[in-house]
Amino acid sequence: MTDNSQSGRLALICGAGALPALLARAAGAPLICAVDGYEVEGLTPDIQFRLERLVPFLDRLHDEGVTRVAFAGGIRRPRLDPALFDPATAQLVPKILPAIQQGDDALLRAILALYEDAGFTVLGAHDIAPDLVPDAGVLGRSAPTAADERDAARAAEIVAALGAVDVGQGAVVAQGLCLAVESLPGTDAMLDFVAATGVALRPDPKGARGVLYKAPKPGQERRMDLPALGPETVRRAAAAGLAGIAWEAGGVLLLGREAVEAEAEAAGLFLWAREP
Repeated sequence: MTDNSQSGRLALICGAGALPALLARAAGAPLICAVDGYEVEGLTPDIQFRLERLVPFLDRLHDEGVTRVAFAGGIRRPRLDPALFDPATAQLVPKILPAIQQGDDALLRAILALYEDAGFTVLGAHDIAPDLVPDAGVLGRSAPTAADERDAARAAEIVAALGAVDVGQGAVVAQGLCLAVESLPGTDAMLDFVAATGVALRPDPKGARGVLYKAPKPGQERRMDLPALGPETVRRAAAAGLAGIAWEAGGVLLLGREAVEAEAEAAGLFLWAREP
């Protein structure tokens, strides 16, 4: 079998956020494919498609000479319209519907399998732009205290437990207490909740302020839906009164590293890529 992982035309399957543009720059001139209903930030789509017409879309990719695909950006769980299915895609419904009713990783694995079954090599964002995944260590001037390190370790345990049941990729811990966990609404909603309630939940107002921790789910398919951190994450973490952000080294995308570090420096937050 021919190895297409490093050759052939690349298509980016794009959703919301900054990642599609970052990968497009790193990849050169990929085919930009947008899921219907999403405006791709900073890019003009070459193709727009709906999941209900997936097979004609895959055929179009073959016609365009595409051999490799990568998924970039956030996409909401789809609401399928039965009236829009073409006959070929309708035959895939028994594979799609059960996955939609499961967790995100199960759904994404099912979608990935459809592309692989169609003959495409699926790449991860880290394959295209490895610089987006920082190595272990502290970024910037601020460093976690011993109390922050304990909170990060506790948060890592919680995120691993959440991920084992395919729920979330993040948690906030302060003074050993879990203030919030990430679920379907996402990281921003979790941090907004902590901003509204976190001060009252901390036993010692003068104690450790808390840590946001992000990591992939145990056994997660890392070619899709790697956790990501960007400048907005830092701003919301600062608004929530946290001491810093930690994440699993090698398992989280840092989107706009210079801007992230500048925001953290201005807010006095530490940034720590933690060894798993």
